[in-house]
Amino acid sequence: MSLKHHGRFDYVPITKRRDFTWPEGKRLAVYFGINLEHFAFGEGRGAQLVPGDSQPDVLNYAWREYGNRVGAWRMIEMFDALGLPATVLANSEMYDHAPELMEAHRARGDEIAGHGRTNSERQDRMPEAEERALIAEATDVLAQAEGRPPEGWLSPWIAESVVTPDLLVEAGYRYTLNWCMDDQPIWMRTRSGLLLSIPYPQEVNDIPSIVARQDPADIFAEMILGDFEERLEQSRSQSLVMGIALHPYIVGQPYRLRALRRVLERICAARDDIWITRAGDISRICHGPLRDIIA
Repeated sequence: MSLKHHGRFDYVPITKRRDFTWPEGKRLAVYFGINLEHFAFGEGRGAQLVPGDSQPDVLNYAWREYGNRVGAWRMIEMFDALGLPATVLANSEMYDHAPELMEAHRARGDEIAGHGRTNSERQDRMPEAEERALIAEATDVLAQAEGRPPEGWLSPWIAESVVTPDLLVEAGYRYTLNWCMDDQPIWMRTRSGLLLSIPYPQEVNDIPSIVARQDPADIFAEMILGDFEERLEQSRSQSLVMGIALHPYIVGQPYRLRALRRVLERICAARDDIWITRAGDISRICHGPLRDIIA
């Protein structure tokens, strides 16, 4: 029996990889993925605080919009106080909707990565030409605003068609965050060359934890800390990546922010032993000196 296979990468157990280190001999790379998202009013998709029976769904729309108006700004204040960089995963619609927020992240020197046009749509349901146009439109908005095209992509809802990796390479992308199958970056095959897959978490991620499983703020914070401590121990013998996925309308709520801050302070206390970085910095090293070393 032969099962259908994606053909993008081979099975290589993590215990059989070539050894490498991150800058300054560090073994654990930690990055923060901050999702900035804008949703259509009265239509389309969106995470829900409570079940929405009809449109316009004012309660859930306003709950999500809290992140852009308040939560994201509180997170910037916290990241500034802790001296933390960020990879901002931005819907291109954010530049029209909340330009001041995008300017604030640009001023911080944060990386801006592609995250589609809006999380009100999914690209996996589109014909190839339509998906190509979506990627091109979102990429052009970010490139015009930031003065250079984004290097990385996270699909809204982590939704891919069978050709999404091909289209990303053809649009100039160097890495994707869509695949969560590893603790190290790996190379993916596409019809137009290699695409780097950087680990993006679906466990240490506030949407699956808080929205889907309804974990309390302290449980999510403890999840981050436990994940960090275990990875730090594992990384003594093998270099790893830890991503932390955050949405301002979720963790930007004051009581959740307070719990998150305590954990980030613990992580920052170990910064001499870890590489706190951005996804794009990981990508550049993997495309450079580590190109022939990673799986």
